[in-house]
Amino acid sequence: MRAKITYAITAAVLVAYFVLVGWRGVLLIQAGTLLTVTFGVAVLILPVIGVWFLWKNTEFVRKANRLAAELDAEGGLPVDELKRTAGGRIDRDSADEVFAKRKAETEDAPDDWRSWFRLAVAYHDARDTPRARKAMQRAITLHEGRPPVEA
Repeated sequence: MRAKITYAITAAVLVAYFVLVGWRGVLLIQAGTLLTVTFGVAVLILPVIGVWFLWKNTEFVRKANRLAAELDAEGGLPVDELKRTAGGRIDRDSADEVFAKRKAETEDAPDDWRSWFRLAVAYHDARDTPRARKAMQRAITLHEGRPPVEA
């Protein structure tokens, strides 16, 4: 729940920032000179890109959470079997061991979104965020019944 609140606050701050930047862009365009209009248009592009990025990330998180809820209802969420240090950090060897198991599971069932979801969690535990995101995106794509895009 804390992560949801943090995400909502961050999104709200970003939206406020986009509005402020967008308003500055409009003011520059209203000044009417070639230079200010050019800068105004350039400044307006930034909030558009930011809103698009925020929307795509929000959609990704919403879909991933839906998959997690469905997997939880099936009783298929990965069990936390990771060893931790005294400080609570995940032991690297333990994460590698679980990752190897999840990777083998995914190789055995490459068209099962559940195995890709569990692999994404293993990547996340191993602190490999880019691959975790790609694996989760693949799980979402398979769950939606779309053919996966090979990278």
